[in-house]
Amino acid sequence: MRLVPETRGIVTAGDLARMKPTALLVNTSRAGLIEPDTLSAALRAGRPGMAAVDVYESEPLVDGNHPLLRLENAVCTPHIGYVTRDEYEIQFADIFDQIVAFSNGAPINVVNPEALGMSHPQGASAHH
Repeated sequence: MRLVPETRGIVTAGDLARMKPTALLVNTSRAGLIEPDTLSAALRAGRPGMAAVDVYESEPLVDGNHPLLRLENAVCTPHIGYVTRDEYEIQFADIFDQIVAFSNGAPINVVNPEALGMSHPQGASAHH
């Protein structure tokens, strides 16, 4: 879900309190979708019973004493926690190929060819 004024704080303390003690809340979207400072309190109260997050109200998360990090019923990862080693290798290989192509004067996968004065770049995509 996108974080826009209408969705900011869309999940309230009351919503969290109505969750079952066996519920797992997963937020890999935007921390701002949940009312500020409510998730850690809800987890301490046991509703929901667990949470897994990779987004935080203040990022990057550098405070080792952040309330979520101190809870045994919260799994906290960086925002790239979903990426596997294989995915990293694919991404870095693709990025490397694009850098080499650009440095050779033949950019690939250009999403804004007009910025480079290109009419039909190799591998251009309007969907990236």
